[in-house]
Amino acid sequence: MSDTRTAFDPRHVAIGDAELAGRVIAVTGPTAGLGHALALECARRGAEVILIGRNVKKLEAVHAEIAALKTYDGQPTPEACIAPLDLERAVAGDYDAIAHAVMQRWGRLDGLVLNAALLGILAPLEDYDVPTWVKVMHVNVTANFALTQVLLPALRASADASVLFLSSSVGRRGRAYWGAYSVSKFAVEGMMQTLADELEKTTVRVNSINPGRARTHMRRQAFPSENLDSLPLPESLTGPMVALLGPQARGVTGRALDAQ
Repeated sequence: MSDTRTAFDPRHVAIGDAELAGRVIAVTGPTAGLGHALALECARRGAEVILIGRNVKKLEAVHAEIAALKTYDGQPTPEACIAPLDLERAVAGDYDAIAHAVMQRWGRLDGLVLNAALLGILAPLEDYDVPTWVKVMHVNVTANFALTQVLLPALRASADASVLFLSSSVGRRGRAYWGAYSVSKFAVEGMMQTLADELEKTTVRVNSINPGRARTHMRRQAFPSENLDSLPLPESLTGPMVALLGPQARGVTGRALDAQ
C-alpha cells in the first residue's frame, strides 16, 4: 500500500466554501453528534447528502434542517435525501435497495462516511455480555462492511471517491474495559487498510479518522461523570473530515488520521 501524499494532514487544510460542490456524500448516523454535524457541514459546502439512519422522524428533522440552510456562498443547500436503514436489523435486500436508489438517482457516489456505531457496555472481557458483544460487532463491523460492499459500484463510478471510517483511540491501542467497542474499532481499522490496499489503483480512496474527545451522547455514556462542557462541540471537529471528502485529499489512502 502506498500513499502519494504522506505529508497530508487534514487538520491543517484550508477548506473552500464550496469544497464539496457537486459531490454526493452518504453519511450513516446523521441524526445526532458528529454524524449530524458533518451532514450539515457537507451540505453547507455544497454536497448532496444522503442521510442513512434507522429513525425516519429524526432523519426527516435533519432533512428539514438542511433545507433551511444556505451554503457558505449564500445559495440554498442542495436537497438532501433520506435512506432509512437499521444497521442492527437490516437484511441483504435493505442494503441492495439503497445501492439501487443511489445508482438510479445519481449513477455514482462520491463519498461514504461510516459514522454510526454502538458503544455497548464498559466491562472486563471476562464478564462481557455475549449478546451485547454480538450486537456491537454486528453494527460496528459487519453492517459497515455490508453497506460499503453494496455501494462500491457507485463509488467506483465516481471520478474521485472517498470512503471514511470513523475510528477511535481505543481502536488503535487497546484499553481495559472497552470490550466490544474497542475490538470493533480495531476491526474497522483493519477493514480500512484492507479495502485501501484493494482499491489502491482505482479512483476510490479509503481512510479512517479518530475524532477524539467530543461533546456527544456516546461520550456521556462512556464517561458519565465528565464535564461535557469542557469538551469540543462536534461542529468544531468536522473540518478534517470535509478535507478528506474533498478534492484536496485525492491520492491520500490507507491512512489512520486524527481530527484533533
